[in-house]
Amino acid sequence: MVKSIALLGEYTSTFPPHVSTDAAIRHAQDLFDLDITADWVSTEDIGPTLFEHFSGIWVAPGSPYKNIEKTLWAIRYARENNIPCFGTCGGFQHMVIEYARHVLGFKDAQHAEYDPYASNLFISELACSLAGREMRLSLAPGSRIAAIYGGSSATESYYCNFGVNPYYVDQLQQGPLQVSASDAEGEIRVIEHPDHPFFIGTLFVPQMRSTSERPHPLIIAFLMAIGL
Repeated sequence: MVKSIALLGEYTSTFPPHVSTDAAIRHAQDLFDLDITADWVSTEDIGPTLFEHFSGIWVAPGSPYKNIEKTLWAIRYARENNIPCFGTCGGFQHMVIEYARHVLGFKDAQHAEYDPYASNLFISELACSLAGREMRLSLAPGSRIAAIYGGSSATESYYCNFGVNPYYVDQLQQGPLQVSASDAEGEIRVIEHPDHPFFIGTLFVPQMRSTSERPHPLIIAFLMAIGL
């Protein structure tokens, strides 16, 4: 049976991360002959039957989304039901918000794009934008992402202006979610759930570095998790 991925976000054909998302999936599909399809689903169109049609979700860049609550519902459902969930850039940010609200108990955890004056702003505007930058990452020993990369460091591309609020870093590490990669300044760049088949969020945009000759290892790992 053919399995499908829901690409959650507001698809824009002129937005490079969206174009790269489609291309990166094709790169992995072609190289490994994977029988997996991928369809864009607007966050406004997320409904209770989403997971009847899709075997996993990729929460894509390009926030703010049309419907944050539906997006958080989809992330929570995937997290609680062991459904592969991958978030990049804005997707990573919303995975943090979902976790803060439903695991850590910060019911009003918020993202600065939606409410910059919220009392529990887990995602805040970066002091220095990362859009268009490449940065070196340190990968946590023993983490899943280190195993996927097959090393202790990597260089990745960014397309974002928001990240984890430093004030909440300690709280974010109180539950099972693992901070598995950081940059040279020690800022959080990857989160993963070690007890989940695939629950990984990256502030960077790995699809931007994928090529037909060298599909990105994170995207390969995500598609393999879908195909199991």
